[in-house]
Amino acid sequence: MSLQLPDVRAPFQWPAEESCPNCPCCFRELCERGAARTKQCHGCVRPEYRASVWGCPCSSPTRRGTAAWRAERHRATVRATECPLPPSVEVVLRDLAENRVSSDRQALALLRVGGFVAEPADELFVITELGRVYLAARHDLRFPACVEVVAVDKPARLAQVIVGAWDSTRPVPVLLDHLTEATGLAADDLAGVWLDAHANCHAQEPDDLVLTRIRVAEPMPAGFMSTDPEQTLALRAADVALAGGEQA
Repeated sequence: MSLQLPDVRAPFQWPAEESCPNCPCCFRELCERGAARTKQCHGCVRPEYRASVWGCPCSSPTRRGTAAWRAERHRATVRATECPLPPSVEVVLRDLAENRVSSDRQALALLRVGGFVAEPADELFVITELGRVYLAARHDLRFPACVEVVAVDKPARLAQVIVGAWDSTRPVPVLLDHLTEATGLAADDLAGVWLDAHANCHAQEPDDLVLTRIRVAEPMPAGFMSTDPEQTLALRAADVALAGGEQA
């Protein structure tokens, strides 16, 4: 006798023809909502429906571009730069990154809980993408950067920012919740705000840029603003340098 799972469409009154084309467990609106939120699809339904949508790939932290993916990269970066793993545990992670097998079960258990390693069916632990993000953040240079919030998309829960130290023309997506929590500002008040942050400015793509130590920038001295956005970015960068900004 097969187990009858509850219909996840019921609380939303969603027609069957609107099922998600990318997964068998959800409907289109739920996956769009889950992908834009760190709580994922299972956090967007009532408790009695969570089992049927748990692990939906559309909102997974392993799917590039989801809110959960961005949040996990931020978590790994903060851990690496502000509260690193114990040296004995980090050594095991580096061994796995270089395809060496480790028998330190205690360290492997800690790394697995943190999402830095996974244990496939063959029981040989392997480093995850998140583990590589952590290691990259441990040795890559991070720079103080002036950041301008140029747009806010509340339905997508994203803000678009310009990071002058990285590229003055390419917007970078940042989780809206990260900015509101770091600055204390409401989403509606963020557009046009200047921030100070630290960034991995050697990143190749906007999605790979991770901002940490975000705070609202101090007002610029008189005469530092310009009608030319690139010149203003340069002036703000100079102001950060004069204030004693250092590489992280």
